[in-house]
Amino acid sequence: MRMLLRLVLRLSLIACALMAFWVLVYSVVNPPATYYILSEKRRLGDVDRLWVPLESVTPHMARSVVAAEDANFCNHWGFDVDAIRAAIEEGGNRGASTLTQQVVKNVFLWHGRNWSRKMLEAVLTPLVEATWSKRRIIEVYLNIAEFDEGVFGIEAASRHYFGVSPAKLTSVQAARLAAVLPSPKTRSASKPSASLRRRAAMIMDGAATINADGRAGCFQD
Repeated sequence: MRMLLRLVLRLSLIACALMAFWVLVYSVVNPPATYYILSEKRRLGDVDRLWVPLESVTPHMARSVVAAEDANFCNHWGFDVDAIRAAIEEGGNRGASTLTQQVVKNVFLWHGRNWSRKMLEAVLTPLVEATWSKRRIIEVYLNIAEFDEGVFGIEAASRHYFGVSPAKLTSVQAARLAAVLPSPKTRSASKPSASLRRRAAMIMDGAATINADGRAGCFQD
């Protein structure tokens, strides 16, 4: 039994070391794919995706996704305690996942609500925050997010919806792309519904607010 426990401990330490190394590698190396992207590629036959550095994306886009998904992105270390508390008070009907948690889930883990994934996410999220810059987190997020069925990343999404490069997106277009993210298979940035237009308008206001009050400073030049 003692030998078995030692073996389990040793394997656990090796697994933790490998995971930490993986996180460190992706702080400078662009993830070639994710589990979800590969699964969609198998299902659809192919996906549209091309990596683009954050310097080649309009600042409107980064501010829009932060305003839409994680307004306190610059002020937390991976977990938004206030958002978690609000979600609990509302009975779990609202999301409290930060952009960092979403990157961890999509890059290193798998989709689902089981406890093993949640535990790994809780361990990896502060590690990513400690070893990646905020700009890197935003860059990876924008390059792995799904914007339509089989359309991954801001480069593919910009050309798919508006026929322009990410650098030429307007504030309206960026807000509409951010508004698509919670449900990309049922929403369209180029043919927005009335509710999506309202959501995009709120995101535009939020993006302007975080730009004015300094909450965008950690990922802007």
